[in-house]
Formats: sequence, C-alpha cells, structure tokens
Amino acid sequence: MSKTILVVDDEARLVSLVKAYLEQGGFRVVTAKNGREALFIARQEKPDLILLDIMMPEMDGHEFLRVHRQERATPIILLTAKVEEDDKIIGLELGADDYVTKPFSPRELLARVRAVLRRGSQSMDISSARLHVADVSLDLERFLVEVDGERIDLTRSEFDLLAILMGSPGRAFSRLDLLDRLQGTTFEGSERTVDVHIKNLRAKIEPNPRKPRYVETVYGVGYRFAPE
Repeated sequence: MSKTILVVDDEARLVSLVKAYLEQGGFRVVTAKNGREALFIARQEKPDLILLDIMMPEMDGHEFLRVHRQERATPIILLTAKVEEDDKIIGLELGADDYVTKPFSPRELLARVRAVLRRGSQSMDISSARLHVADVSLDLERFLVEVDGERIDLTRSEFDLLAILMGSPGRAFSRLDLLDRLQGTTFEGSERTVDVHIKNLRAKIEPNPRKPRYVETVYGVGYRFAPE
C-alpha cells in the first residue's frame, strides 16, 4: 500500500510540481494550502509524512507544528525559501524532522522523503525490541518511552535518536554518524539538526536538561548515552 504524504504550501504551482514528483515516486499525495486546512486533512487522512511550508496565510507552518505535535508524531519535513538559519532551527525545535530549502531538485526531495520514511527500528543495529538503560525504557515495537516509570511523548526523530544512543550505552557518536543512521545519507549544513533534536530530547527526558544525566555531550566528538 502506498504511503500517504500531505503537502502543505500556499504556492499552487509548487504544490502541483511536488505532487507530480511524489506520485511518480509511488506515493499517494493529499494537499492543503494553509496550516488550518492542513490540520483538518491530517486528522482525516493520518498521513505517513508531511511536507510543510513555513510562510502561509491563516496559519503558518510554525503554528501548525505547535498544534499538530500535540496530537501526532508524524514525520515532518519543512519546505522553506528562507535562508536564515533561525527559521529552520525554530521549526526543528517545534518538532520538525528535517528541512529542504527552496528551490530544490526533485531528486533531493524524493531522497529526503524516502530517508525519513524508511527510518525505524528495523534499520537500527539493535537486537532487542525493548531497551532499558538506567531509568529509561524504550519499546521499539510500540513506540513507547518511559523515564522512571513515566511515559514520555517523543517525535519520530527524537525516538530514533534515543534508540540509537541507548542501543550502545557509553559509545560516542559523531553528529555525522547520527545523521547517517537517522537519514541514511547526510546533507550539507544539517549537522545542526542533530543538536536541535538532542536539545529537544533532553528537555523531555532529563531531570535537569542543563546538566544531562542520560544524553551526554562528548566534546569534540558528539553525543553518547551514559552507561549504567
């Protein structure tokens, strides 16, 4: 069965082109022209992935992210024409998984979409469907995370990142290594994406995000999950 992708953008020509690219790639595509319409369609269609513009009328991409992330953990790739790093970082901090800067090539777009969709526990080098390190428990089959017995809601990227780190406690992963494991490939300028996902992850699972107990920074290298 084809994966469903929701494309949200107020530029009708771009939406038509993206829809054609994705349908040629074997995907089912639904569209929306603003965040408010996208919320309604997302609730009805439950897409497997969302391509989301930031600048839109009625409800922009950032506001859509704030609302949608309270309801579902659908993978989201931002479509942005802005070159300012802050706009991309805000989107990532609100729960987006990745971004593509306009103008983009059909090949790059399809690569990003497929990379995000194929992520999951089956692509990780983890032998057990359930991981438990220190006070953190992670269930790969049910997409559940608990910290000291309390359930924590994570986005897909946060969950996958935590699973990678917990799968090898004490091992230091570089940002590029984490990107490669998350996306299957890396793109120029995207190492900062890992830092933002780590920041979001710490805010959710750490007793004190400023003094991480679980996800440690390895200076000059990257990150690791603290061994017991």
